[in-house]
Amino acid sequence: MTRKTEASTAEASTADAPSLEVKGLAYAYPDGHQALFGVDLTIGRGERVALLGPNGAGKTTLVLHLNGILGGGVGTVTVAGLPVAKAHLAEIRRRVGIVFQDPDDQLFMPTVREDVAFGPATAGLRGAALDERVTTALRRVGMDAYADRPPHHLSFGQRRRVAVATVLAMEPEILVLDEPSSNLDPASRRELAEILRSLHVTVLMVTHDLPYALELCPRAAILSDGVIAADGRTGDLLADEELMRGHRLELPFGFDPRAAVR
Repeated sequence: MTRKTEASTAEASTADAPSLEVKGLAYAYPDGHQALFGVDLTIGRGERVALLGPNGAGKTTLVLHLNGILGGGVGTVTVAGLPVAKAHLAEIRRRVGIVFQDPDDQLFMPTVREDVAFGPATAGLRGAALDERVTTALRRVGMDAYADRPPHHLSFGQRRRVAVATVLAMEPEILVLDEPSSNLDPASRRELAEILRSLHVTVLMVTHDLPYALELCPRAAILSDGVIAADGRTGDLLADEELMRGHRLELPFGFDPRAAVR
């Protein structure tokens, strides 16, 4: 499929389709390990949803299906109405932006500017349009003043913000964050939360940080043993002690989700 044909197909996707729709997704690895047993999850445009669950629940496997890194299982995944399939992979990978837990997995160019420009430039953007895309993405995360700095000279929290900018520069439909608060000091944690709240983009946040999930995501889904075990208001799920205990999720000592500011 040509780039022009692919773009036309993408534009034809339903304008009011949800950002993400997963139906009956089941997947087994080549060694026979069954990671997903029929996941159903729909996320509307502009929603911020936390994906919670114990280690080994299938969270990473699910995320890797969202942009076609994994495939070949049973069920379907669509992003803004566009099926995640080989014919659409370039467009899907633009629409699904994944921010990894370690920003150093994403930052590899000599300067911040070049890191943020890498994706759009690879997609064919050039000149003033590319410069504007990079500046806008860096401004959205408060890092525009650091454009010419080497990434390895930045703090961990600053590098994470630049990693977010590299994804925003692709103008994604959905931003997937893998443990965004890990290894952040309190100030960096707060700054990132403020940035994420300001973004007009759908967010799926994979996290073990339950207070952060409550702070940022009005809705949460619990993935456990390869299925969605619960889906609802984050505060309601976290306040359900039996549900939490049943899926090996624990709040920090003394943290009461019913008393936390929504």
